[in-house]
Amino acid sequence: MRKSPALLTGFLLVLSCGSALRAAQDGGAPKGAPAVTTSSDPDYKIGAQDVVRIDVWKEPEISRVTPVRPDGRISLPLLNDVQAAGLTPTQLAGSISEGLKKFITNPQVTVGVTEINSRRVYVTGEVIKPGAFPLQAGMTVLQALTSSGGFTQFARVKGIYVLRTEDGKQVKHPFNYKDVVSGKHPELNIVLQPADVIVVP
Repeated sequence: MRKSPALLTGFLLVLSCGSALRAAQDGGAPKGAPAVTTSSDPDYKIGAQDVVRIDVWKEPEISRVTPVRPDGRISLPLLNDVQAAGLTPTQLAGSISEGLKKFITNPQVTVGVTEINSRRVYVTGEVIKPGAFPLQAGMTVLQALTSSGGFTQFARVKGIYVLRTEDGKQVKHPFNYKDVVSGKHPELNIVLQPADVIVVP
């Protein structure tokens, strides 16, 4: 099997055209292309519910686009279940390539992330647009609230809190909107983590 230089240099970057992912633009994509905050980062760790594209050179029956299951694995012909969550695209490509060596001579594998669904935060309660939002690098509580379109007239902005799972337990981090925007207690404007839930009572 001949080697393809194009496949041996770097990993394939696949960008989704979904509007939610476009909102996560970080300026790292080529001009005019939709961008995803972390897919351009070679250190991005794949997570559950992400969607990945597996390309095996000259092996179309193995190549496919597949979601990462909640258990962190993907299913591929010949290999069955492969651990994907917690690996970078390059690491996953190496793992698949190593497994395929039992069946294919010198397999050339590339992996790209087509949808990032594991890195999201949630805003619920008295906001204009509650829902899930892509977690951008360094995103704070105030930035996430801005993405949700602002508060309804019933919102108790002094009683906002962030729900976060820490060591298997759910912890509340208070956030007083009026204090933060007036410059008081900036420490309340914490940097968000994946799966954080901002509750606006």
